Amino acid sequence: MSTAAEIKAFATKYGIKNVNLIQTQPLINGKWVTPAKAETFAVDDPATGDHLLHVTNTPVELVEQSIKDAKVAFDSFKKTTGRYRGDLLKKLHALMVENAEDLAKLNTIENGKALPDSRGEIKYGYSFFEWFSEEAPRINGDNISSADPNRRIITYKQPVGVVGILTPWNFPTAMITRKMGAAIAAGCTAVVKPATETPLSALAIGYLAQQAGFPPGVFNLLPVDNDRTKIVGSLFCESKLIKKVSFTGSTGVGKSNLCLC
Repeated sequence: MSTAAEIKAFATKYGIKNVNLIQTQPLINGKWVTPAKAETFAVDDPATGDHLLHVTNTPVELVEQSIKDAKVAFDSFKKTTGRYRGDLLKKLHALMVENAEDLAKLNTIENGKALPDSRGEIKYGYSFFEWFSEEAPRINGDNISSADPNRRIITYKQPVGVVGILTPWNFPTAMITRKMGAAIAAGCTAVVKPATETPLSALAIGYLAQQAGFPPGVFNLLPVDNDRTKIVGSLFCESKLIKKVSFTGSTGVGKSNLCLC
């Protein structure tokens, strides 16, 4: 991972005011974790090829531990009210609005899209948190008419469990917020593997989730390199603790066994 001095220099060079948004470690069970064997991978500017920062390549054993932590967190989080979860998302939405320009710059630096496009993506991205913050208190069941007049059919909705989220490089913010927002609103916990090319935007959301008061283990971020991506994707699909997988990615991966397990 990059040093504090490297991160500060990076923030100064690109005009990022909130240096705390720049994180280079995995977020596991509410903490930024430094593995005993600190492997890293490089994040480069796709427009110039310049090196940006080094990000921790999360070891597989820490990915597995994160899934376990998310399951422990789920056992408590599923009992919270929709209003509570909506308030968490509302706070996260407000923090993204407050830091929108810095988030847009991070998006552009590692993704390569024009800054106006990144500003649009950030606005689009935080709109999901606003939407789901309002929907969370309104997760209701139904009374359904029965063919038997002596019976009543009542339905109610429950969170499914830990959600594994895999996102692509082309919308590094919005692809996380639209998936994560729904999961949190429903009472699920999440483990997220962002794209290798664009982990900084994801990790910035993790920092803001901490500031919003998300309980430990509810939202976990696991950056990995391209080689480890295949392993983590299979692990998400095969894990007995992960009950739903949300994947957006390439046709090649979509054809692989990763998405057929």
